Amino acid sequence: MQSTRTLKDRIFLVIKGLAMGAANKVPGVSGGVVAFVAGFYEEFIYSLQRVNNKAFKLLFNGRFKSFYRYINGKFLSLLFLGMIVSYFSISKVLDYLIVNYQLYVWSTFFGMILGSIYYINKDFKQWNQKTITALILGAAVGISISFLDPATENDNLFFVFFCGIISVSGMTLPGFSGSFILILLGNYVLLLVDSVNALYDTLFDIISGDFSFWQDQARMRMLKVLGVFTLGSVTGLVTFSHILNYILHHYKNITLATIVGFIIGSLGVVWPWKETIYKTNSEGAFILDSTGEQVIANYQRFLPELNTQTYIAIAYIVLGIFIILGLEWYGQRTRQVKNK
Repeated sequence: MQSTRTLKDRIFLVIKGLAMGAANKVPGVSGGVVAFVAGFYEEFIYSLQRVNNKAFKLLFNGRFKSFYRYINGKFLSLLFLGMIVSYFSISKVLDYLIVNYQLYVWSTFFGMILGSIYYINKDFKQWNQKTITALILGAAVGISISFLDPATENDNLFFVFFCGIISVSGMTLPGFSGSFILILLGNYVLLLVDSVNALYDTLFDIISGDFSFWQDQARMRMLKVLGVFTLGSVTGLVTFSHILNYILHHYKNITLATIVGFIIGSLGVVWPWKETIYKTNSEGAFILDSTGEQVIANYQRFLPELNTQTYIAIAYIVLGIFIILGLEWYGQRTRQVKNK
């Protein structure tokens, strides 16, 4: 019975990784919210901050098993496995759904964020002047970010490394969408579309026995960009985890209030009823990215008319709320089993 439960826990951990990876890919949605609501956020941050000097000493001394246990390797490896698989599977499905069913996808995410706000707030009893101020400041920052205009694409490797550090904030800081930050930095398509597609094509070529991509300068440039971006992401992940672990330990209530504020602020990004505004040049022509797609400048949000489409969208909002409530139920059930 114990082994069956362990296997089930592993499977669910991979599924959580899939959910985090998919959430990180969608602008406006934070993978950290998934971790927070599913009940493994603090373990996630704790495990990441174990990647420290002691861990590297164990690694360099060849004590691989001790290193693996010290950093909670089973937890992290299964979680990251789910995230990696997500980038080549679920995130592709999400890309398709956003293009073809944009209103309903955004409605579902809007409902999930509403459910997340309820989940975090219902057990938080430390509201006072400091925490309310932190809440307001967090919401103000989140809302302000949603109305910023994106920059232009920049493949300078130093900037790409910086993008990796910043984009990973969505995994460690609930309510802060790393993918939306990449849109603001101008590198969403470059780093989460072009470079990932280049890796996918390269893996396919290797499996097919075709190594001619070595001569493709554009492909090799994209792979180099992806490598630098990944290195920046790992650096940011470990750095943020150490900072957040310290803050959560010493200023937990203020941190939680700020996180609620960030999540409230992110509602502006995922508001379902919006029209996309595309960038144009001085002659009024649309600016295209490297894939030939029009470059997004921002969104124009509006209140919907009451019609069948709106009622369906509202139903998807309710569905999003129930998804979070389901995650909450599973998280509580898991914790009760572990405590027995």
